[in-house]
Formats: sequence, structure tokens, C-alpha cells
Amino acid sequence: MKYIYIGLAICIVLAFSSLKASAQVDLAETENLDNDSIQRKVEVAFRSINEQDLLGGVSVIDVEALTEKSYTLSSLAFVENAVGGVNGNIWGMNEMLVVVDGMVRDANNVLPTEIQQITILKGAAAVVLYGSRASKGVIQITTKRGKIGDPSLNIRVNTGVHVPKSYPKYLGSAEYMTFYNEARVNDRLDPSFSIEDIYRHSTGDNPYRYPNLNMYSSEYLKSMYNQSEGIAEIFGGDERVRYYATTGYYRQGSLLDVGNTSDNYISRMFARGNLDMDLHENLSVRADANATFYDASDARSNWWGGAANLRPNRVAPLIPLSYLEANDDISWATINASRYIIDGKYFLGGTQADQGNPIADAYAAGSNKYVSRQFQFNTRFDLDLKSVLEGLKFRTWYGIDYALTYNQTYFNEYAIYAPTWTNYDGPDRIASVTQFGVDRRSGREYVENSAYRYTYNVGGMFDFSRTVNENHNWYGMVVANVWQRRMSGEYHNLTNVNLGVQASYNFDHKYYVDFSSALPYSAKLPSANRLGFSPTVTLGWRPVKEDFFGTTVFDDLMLTVSGGIINQDMDIRTDDNQMGYYLYKAVLERDGWFSWADNEGQAAARINRSDNPDLNYIKRKEINVGLRGSLLNRFMTFDFNYFRGTMDGGITRRSSQYPIYFTQVGYPSGSLIPYVNYNIDDRSGFDFSMYFNQDVGALDLTLGVSGMYSKTEASRRDEVFSPENAHLSSIGYHVNGIWGLKSDGFFRDQDDIQNSPIHSFGEIVRPGDIKYKDINGDGYIDNDDMVFLGRWDTPFRLGVNFTAKWRNFTLFAMANGYFGGYGLKNSSYYWVSGEGKYSDIVRDRWTEDTKDTATFPRLTTGNGANNFRASDFWLYKTDRVNLSQVQITYDIPESSLQGTFIKGLSVYVGGYDLLTISKERKHLEMNVGSAPQTRFYNIGVKGFF
Repeated sequence: MKYIYIGLAICIVLAFSSLKASAQVDLAETENLDNDSIQRKVEVAFRSINEQDLLGGVSVIDVEALTEKSYTLSSLAFVENAVGGVNGNIWGMNEMLVVVDGMVRDANNVLPTEIQQITILKGAAAVVLYGSRASKGVIQITTKRGKIGDPSLNIRVNTGVHVPKSYPKYLGSAEYMTFYNEARVNDRLDPSFSIEDIYRHSTGDNPYRYPNLNMYSSEYLKSMYNQSEGIAEIFGGDERVRYYATTGYYRQGSLLDVGNTSDNYISRMFARGNLDMDLHENLSVRADANATFYDASDARSNWWGGAANLRPNRVAPLIPLSYLEANDDISWATINASRYIIDGKYFLGGTQADQGNPIADAYAAGSNKYVSRQFQFNTRFDLDLKSVLEGLKFRTWYGIDYALTYNQTYFNEYAIYAPTWTNYDGPDRIASVTQFGVDRRSGREYVENSAYRYTYNVGGMFDFSRTVNENHNWYGMVVANVWQRRMSGEYHNLTNVNLGVQASYNFDHKYYVDFSSALPYSAKLPSANRLGFSPTVTLGWRPVKEDFFGTTVFDDLMLTVSGGIINQDMDIRTDDNQMGYYLYKAVLERDGWFSWADNEGQAAARINRSDNPDLNYIKRKEINVGLRGSLLNRFMTFDFNYFRGTMDGGITRRSSQYPIYFTQVGYPSGSLIPYVNYNIDDRSGFDFSMYFNQDVGALDLTLGVSGMYSKTEASRRDEVFSPENAHLSSIGYHVNGIWGLKSDGFFRDQDDIQNSPIHSFGEIVRPGDIKYKDINGDGYIDNDDMVFLGRWDTPFRLGVNFTAKWRNFTLFAMANGYFGGYGLKNSSYYWVSGEGKYSDIVRDRWTEDTKDTATFPRLTTGNGANNFRASDFWLYKTDRVNLSQVQITYDIPESSLQGTFIKGLSVYVGGYDLLTISKERKHLEMNVGSAPQTRFYNIGVKGFF
């Protein structure tokens, strides 16, 4: 924390010293500054360039312009729609790096209103200068800076409501009990519930004795909840000092409206300041600071988890006191001793088997507050060394981030009371109550789950740029960049150390050549292999500037070809070692269940792996081709990219390379096999973005279409299969694959079971169970019969956005499409077995009467080991189109604001996540075990002063 305070102090001192200097500037000089001739700058790795000189594998989004017509709270809301190449990942590679103002940071700690521009670095040549941890793509966020001019103030206020899309549909008590009895009979067991009990639960005459609990009812949930936000921005400055500052507060309520859950909320308060100072004609300084305070307070009740699991007939959470007989002094004394008499009318009900439930928890279990605090500071110094060499500059930067999270919790215990019912004189009454548990409030606040994360960024660079004879444009850079992240609970810091070199040349902005390389250093590797070399080369050609191209419809056309090899250590890790350090070293452990008296209970030795001094980087080898341009006076702009490459050298333990005695089975188990570079993945695909602009009278129309298709297939794996099991090989299949069995309907009867392959999943197979195909023909159904079923990710991603401006009205709409992916319906809503809660899906279960029409297996009180496993029976397509946003904005005419202090005023209304078009819409819009998905309706006002 002391570094945060030191940084803030430096920022304040520099600000005041610069303000003093800038006070001497003649304001008349600033009025004559003309920036119109400056081409739009795009931030790429460690520098900014003119947009026309962007080479392939880079896309840019003008977030400031988009937020004028599209309100959102997500910093990356436009990334997957406005440009191609992003689909939760970049070019099919997960774990993209996020860089904010040159510092490695979280994207969710910056709001769209704070952002000037987002650059997506996709190609190998575009990311190489950032080093190993950037090898899978970079999202580069640039926040707003101060502008020359008088102080200006922007204020934005939003408020809206979240409306749930859908809730899971579960059976009521009577229907559940009926089906549960059926499941018991299917398992050759006696029914658990009598017909009379089922009838009593169905009538609803006494829901306290015969519960029919529905935790999704309006008794416990609101129909909507509020979200409100206010943001202020102030900016201005002169040629010496420019400043930008913003602050805001956000608060969101909750759907829950029972007990203390009605006070649940999430809040976020933040402040950011960016300062630019020209201290001398050869020296400029940037100093930025940001603080974010995030709180989430809720009652200690796992409401949504309970709603998905608590069966409707189990318990009546609140029981009216009126059911107690007036002269039952013992019961009254027991109940009156409770701390929790709800609204003076109810006591907390339960049973010996159910001594707690989410409703009772909401009233009595206490509260929890999640607290997150993030502080960030960074500064940058730019020194012009033209006195040494014209065009030479030096830059250095330093940034520190500190994030702290913890929980403030009050744990309360409470008693529940199980009633014994009677109806000796007609109506139901409580004859007695039995108390389980005690009421206990410690009054002590527990601070737990404390965690911190400390990140620092430091670097420096020399760059040189020079134009010779007007046409020869040279650029060179040498950059040293280090960032390190320390996290609580981790024994080793996450580190990225990199030296980058770039040399580029273009002739008349027509022919381009660029060489960019990096020398990464990784402590994950043996000392001899820690330094790598990552070279990339890019060639560019603008054919429209050629004489032979002549007069065409093209305004601009740029063709780029890029290739390179990036050394990365991101994937040097294992399931039990996510940090990935020391995997090249042998591991020898003590083990055993008996020992001599002096060996502390461990008499055996276990070897977990051997040394591998040759372990090396994993290499991203890639070539990509890009085509960018515009035509018909920018009626259409376009950007296309094709990429193909491999991720070579993924680590694995090659058991097929070693004799069987290198692996020790039995006790103690172990292996001498080391980790080696072996696996290869082939990756290919394309992305595109096109924008069409057309004026029709007073109507200004813009249509944007973008998308990406990618695939990553296993090319080499250490696999040895017998010929009959060759189908189990992952080679040639997508790495994000769903593997499972092929179903063949249901078993119709016992003869069908007898004449089919043996299903060996540890459960007796009965008619109505799922029948599987014997892929390897060995007469047994087991995991050796699994096949590739499909990809769980989205192969093809499509984004469409539309803008229509007419006079002072602006309509903006955005939709996203996902195609080619698959999923498994494997939540507790579908995989119903044992004592689980029954959803409406079981109404289509298999019975003797429905064997020709059933779409769900027979019901069972067993574990469903045969039916509830990965297979194409549960497979579904995730294809869908989402209408993500629609917003209408009205700008108040300037003539209406004349004579006021208001320079501009806009009002807007919008809807978000409004519509899903899909065959599986019901499933895709339904959450099980968590808060429901919502549609958000917002109204906002923005003023410029």
C-alpha cells in the first residue's frame, strides 16, 4: 500500500508544479491550435500509429463514439460485435492479455465511459512485443485523456429494472410424490407415500402440514429489481497541462424479497484521474490514478441452490402461531423462547431431517458482505532526445496495482420447530412442537477469505522515427518490459520478462516491411532454456497507390502477410500445478502407512516424476493474411483476416515412450516419466468486419457486420490404442470436444436387455433405461465406446449492429449470433435421480404405456449411473441469435439550450438482452442453481456543461 500512497503523492506534486508553469501560457495561443489535420491515432504495442498504417491482425474500436449512442456497463461489450476475431477468446486462443493504458490490468475495473479506444491485437507480429504472456492475443484499452480547452463537465444518470427471463419449472408436492413412488416401483421397491398423503398435499387445504413449497413464487421473489448509476466526468487544460477525471456510483438490488434478503445489494464506487503534463519542450509526463470500492451484501442464504434442490413436500418454512392451541402452555413456552417470531405471526418450521432451509436462513442465519478494494497508479515519462539524434526518443513507465478482497460475516445459529399435528376436534391443530437447534447470536463479525493481489509494471524503451526524402519512413524500437503479479496463497509470483526489438520501414505508405521480435525469459524452464527468441515478419502493400491500378471503386486497399514464431510459457502447467513452476524437476516424496519409530509414520518413498533438463517453450507458429480497405467514398469499409498455425510443444508425460516398469502401480504408486514438449494443436480460421454507410435524405444509416470462424484440432498426442479402440483417439478432433456414448433409444423390455451388449456402469439395467451402441464391438458398453460428439464452444460467431440517425434521434441496435456449437443438458434439472428434485422434464418419462413416445428415461431412486452420463441423448445445439441491445437517443436541440449553462443534453431509453431466437431458447435462457438471467430496461440522461 505504501507504493500506492507514494505514487499518489508524486502525481499531486507534478500536477501542482505543472499547473503553476502552465498559468503563464497565453490562452490566445491555445485558441489557434488546429488538430483537424492529425490523422486518427491507434494504440498498438508500446506506441501509437496512424490508422492507415495498421498492418494485419489488428482491429480498433472507437468506444467513445459508441457510448454516445449505446449505454453499457461492460468495458468489453462491443468487442465481440464491432470487429471480427473475438469470441470470448482471440482467434480461438483462450487467456488473452488485457492491457489498460500500458499496464496489465483487469478489464472489469474500467467502465466504457472511461474508455477512449480499444485495440485488439490478434496476429503474432501484433502481440510479440508484449512477451510470452501476450502470446494468445491482447485487448488493449486506452482511457480518456484531457483535452485542450475550458473545463468541461459531463454528467450521466441511468436507472432501470431487471426483469427475469424465466425460472426452472419444478413439480408440485403431489405430482412429485406420485412420480417418486413410480421411481420406487421401477427399482422394485415399495412406494414411499400413501394415496391419502398425496391427496392432502394436492388440496392445499393446510400447506403447513402438507407443504407444497415453491421457492420461485411471488411470495418470495419480486417481479423486478432496480439498477441505478451516476457518473461525472471533467476534463480540460491547455498546451502544458491536460486533465481528465471521472467518478461514479452504481447500485443494484436483488430479486429476493424474504427476510433479510430484501436488503441484498451490489454497489461500486470509483474515481479515476489522468494527468498529462508538458514540463519542457523535450519532456512530458503522465500520471494516472484509480480507486474502486466494490461491495456485495446479502443474507446468508443459498437461495438459488436451495431452490434447485429442496423438494416441495419436505418442509413448511413458516408456520402460523394460530395453529397452536391456546392452552398448550408447553408449546407456547417453547415457541416464545425463540428469537425469531416472524412478523409476530409465524415460527420457523422444519423437521429433524431438515433443520435448516433457505427461507429460515434468510431470516436468521446472519449476513455476509463481500468487499473488494482496488487501487492503481501509473506514471510515464517521455523524453525527446533530438539533441542527440533527430527522431530519437526515450520512454519509461511504472505502474502498481493493489487489490484486496475479504468477507465480513455475522454467523447466527437458529432453532427450528417440528410440529406434531392432530385434528381430534375437526380442524388441524398443533399438538406439540419439538425444538431442534438453538438460537445463538455471537454479535461478533468475522473477517475471512482475505486475499490480495499485487501487480507492478515497469519498463523502458528507445524508439526512433525518421522520414527521409518525404517517402522513406523508418521506425525502430528497443523495449524492455516487466510485469509481475503476487497473489496470496501462491508460492511463486507470476512473471513476464521481455526484451522486444522492432524495425519497420514503409515507402510512401505503399510498401511496408516490419520485423518485430522478443527475447522472453521464463523461470518455469531449466536455466539453460529460460531465454527464448520470438521473431516475426510482416509485409504490407497498398495497391491503390500503384499507377497500374488506375481509377477503381476502391478508396483504399491494404494487403498484409505476416508470419512468426512466439515462444510462450502460459501452457506450461498441469492440473495439480497451475502456476507451472519446477515441472522440469524430479519429485521424490515420502509415503507409507507404517514406519520405524523415528520416521513419523512414513516408511516408503514415491517418485512422482523425473528431471527433464530439455523442457522448453511452447511455440505459437503462425502465418496470417489480411485485406483491409474501403470503396465508393467509404460506402463500405472492410477488414478480412485469415490465420493458420500450430501450438507446438505442449507438455505431457509420454507413457508410450517408456517401458511399463517406469510407472509404479500398487502402493506406493509413482512414475519416473518426466514432462516433455510433445503435443501439437493445429489452429486455423478467418475473421471479417464490414461497415456500410448510406445517407437517404435526412436519414443517416450504418450497418456493421462482423464475425469469426475458428477451429483448433489435436495434431499430435501421446496415444496408444488397440485397433478396435482407434475411435478414442483425439487426433484430428477439436480440442474443445464433447466426448460421450452414442444412444440407441430405450430398452423396451427384458428381452431387449438380454439381446443387447452388457451395460457395465455398476447399475442394474431395466426397461426404460438408455441403450447405447457398442462402438468397438466387444460386447460391453463402457467408456471405451465413447466417440466425439461435437464442440462445446462456438465455431462461428456473428455480430450485427445498426445505427439510424434522423434529425436529433438516433436508433442503435446490436445482435449476436452463435453457430455450430453443442452442449449437454447435464444439470440437476435434467439428470434427475436418487433423492433429487423433479423438474417438469420427467413428465415425458418412459413407462410401459409411453414406451413409443417417451423422451426421458424411466424414473429411478438409484444413482442413474447408466442414464446420466455424457451421451448424444443429452446433446443439443447451442445455435442462437441474441438481440443484445436496442437504444433510442434524443439530443435536445441546441437552440432550446441557448441562454442556459447547459451545452448539450441527451435522453435515451434502451433494452438489453431482449430476445433469444433458438430452438433451445427455453434451455438457454434458464439458469439452474443460480440467479435467473434478466432483461434490462434502462432510461438515462446525459448532460454536457
